[in-house]
Amino acid sequence: MLSGKNLSLRALEPSDVDLLYKWENDEEVWHLSNTITPFSRFTLEQYIMNSHQDIYTNKQLRLMIDLLEAGSPQKSIGAIDLFDFDPANMRSGIGILIVKEEREKGYASGALDLLIDYAFNRIGLHQLYCNILKGHSMSLDLFRKKNFEVIGIKKEWIRIGDKWEDEYLLQLLHKNFMR
Repeated sequence: MLSGKNLSLRALEPSDVDLLYKWENDEEVWHLSNTITPFSRFTLEQYIMNSHQDIYTNKQLRLMIDLLEAGSPQKSIGAIDLFDFDPANMRSGIGILIVKEEREKGYASGALDLLIDYAFNRIGLHQLYCNILKGHSMSLDLFRKKNFEVIGIKKEWIRIGDKWEDEYLLQLLHKNFMR
């Protein structure tokens, strides 16, 4: 478990299947993960059962984001991923989901701090990247505060309904990482 001031990142547990089922089947966010069909509960149960394998095997690492509040039961408020792990070039994509009611409280920032530190200082990655829709200014601001730099824009990259959206590509090199 990776712990910060008011939250922790932990491995998936079988009891997380209901939350993952809800989050993965929320069509409002499908465009962020290139999802085009719903996930079955069985598929998610199998995913969780195999999540114990390391990032070198799965090429992905998903961790649950839990609030740490004294006197309160554990509350999962999101998930954070390393995906498309490329061990030859020591890079990975990074993505984060925070439930709507817990956004704008600093939890995404805290979770990113923990995972970025883990990626660079434990796994030994050389770089991280993320993709952010041009209109998602809060996400852009968050990643820029973590020293991610916009290195490109993919024109009309994502279709949402009948409209095309541009998407930024951002990158953080280990040498630019600041704790």
